[in-house]
Amino acid sequence: MTHKIPESLESARLVLTVPQAEDWLALHAYYSDAECARYTFQQPLPESETQRVVGSLVRHWDRKGYGPYVVREKQSASVVGLVGLWFPSEWPETEIKWAIIREHWGKGYASEAARAVQAMLPRYLPDMQPISLIDAENSRSIALATALGAELEKELVFRNAPFHMYRHRRSAA
Repeated sequence: MTHKIPESLESARLVLTVPQAEDWLALHAYYSDAECARYTFQQPLPESETQRVVGSLVRHWDRKGYGPYVVREKQSASVVGLVGLWFPSEWPETEIKWAIIREHWGKGYASEAARAVQAMLPRYLPDMQPISLIDAENSRSIALATALGAELEKELVFRNAPFHMYRHRRSAA
């Protein structure tokens, strides 16, 4: 399938690219960290599961024509995490997801990368107004969603837990 969005984006400090199978090793720093996996997988993943998850990201791009980007620092080329569009089968709609490796928390990378994704949408997917589906206890992600201008649309039970669904709307600009 042809990709519906650019295969790479750039921001002031970051380069966002389509994931490759070999990115699993760098991303394992996220998936193997109990605090990072707390609100997604509820527990750290072994290497084999990280490989499976990254493979699913690659396939998502192939099936949907879009997906989460691997986010790298421009200066060092270090992988800092994943940010982008995500729509697994059990999700209610396409979301903007973020998953930043803990050593890079607090640097504004998730916000910067998510804003690059938001800025790309009007040109490539003009009808899309994605959500962010966030565990109700994940205060850091809730704060980021609101900082990005997303608005709480509803509360729901997802995977037997309370979740909040935030809507990213296009700005009037």
